[in-house]
Amino acid sequence: MLYISLFFSALISATLLPASSELLLSGLVVKQHGELFLLWLSATTGNVLGSVINYYLGTIVSRVEDKRWFPVSKPAMSKAQHQFEKYGVYSLLFAWVPVVGDPLTLVAGVFRTRFSLFLLLVAAGKGLRYAVVIGLAAGFM
Repeated sequence: MLYISLFFSALISATLLPASSELLLSGLVVKQHGELFLLWLSATTGNVLGSVINYYLGTIVSRVEDKRWFPVSKPAMSKAQHQFEKYGVYSLLFAWVPVVGDPLTLVAGVFRTRFSLFLLLVAAGKGLRYAVVIGLAAGFM
């Protein structure tokens, strides 16, 4: 149950909904609940899956961007698009960065970034970020 909770916390925090999985992960590490590798794997997998959801939404954004329920404002989309165009596909290594990371993954879908490259870059960035969070919480760094 512990790993499933962390997985869903990470998934939700990677979507356009506001949440933070780092606090839960840090708390679990500090209290020594669970195996570190499985905590890392649960958080990384959930967070990457959340980004995949954003990517998919990006592929259909032209059909829904004018709907009232669409969670990204036009200024946020424009900012993410500008960032993506300025820094290119490798900016997806920073998809973990708060505020800009989630819209960036959505914009990658809008621009139809090759999915395998998207997945590789996003997973690498997010996996490294969770490794650092675990390292800091466990006192390794």
